[in-house]
Amino acid sequence: MSHPERDTRQIIVDTAERFFRDIGYQKTTVADIAKSLRMSPANVYRFFESKKAINEAVLERYKREQEEAIAAIAAEDRPAAGRLRDILMISHRLNAARFAGHARMQEMVCAAMEESWDAIIAHIERFDAVLRRVVADGIARGEFRPMEPADATGCIRTAMIRFMHPLLITQCECIPGPTPEKMIGFVLAALEARPPR
Repeated sequence: MSHPERDTRQIIVDTAERFFRDIGYQKTTVADIAKSLRMSPANVYRFFESKKAINEAVLERYKREQEEAIAAIAAEDRPAAGRLRDILMISHRLNAARFAGHARMQEMVCAAMEESWDAIIAHIERFDAVLRRVVADGIARGEFRPMEPADATGCIRTAMIRFMHPLLITQCECIPGPTPEKMIGFVLAALEARPPR
């Protein structure tokens, strides 16, 4: 893909995201995006084969900030438990802030999760890959007890879903339960290496 083509794709994604924030992804049409860019819908379809492809591109970029933040934490040279705590906490904070500030964008995230869009599946796989690396590092350093990192990662993500899923964050606010900090402490305690008796 040439630079001009990449630039045009980027402009289409920028415009689509602006519409998604203002009126929601479901109400946004390819004709809306094209009209705003003074293009024909057919021209937009030269760069994206469908509206769904535009949705996926917007979602992928929307999730990139979180992925970059957690990857940077995972790469730090410090104990795995501290890195894992910070990864889970920043993921919660970003998701909670986004739900509060960008409700229409979160509608798209919820739909992506319910309908298993490729972009959300890829995001979850990248999120899991970061967690797996940190868990494996913690096991190798003797901080965490021996276990299969992939199994531990699935359990961690499941334990934290209430604090990550955009709908559950708000739906569970009034339901008694642990704070994110307490749940993260529980997760870390479950991973912690026990001294031999």
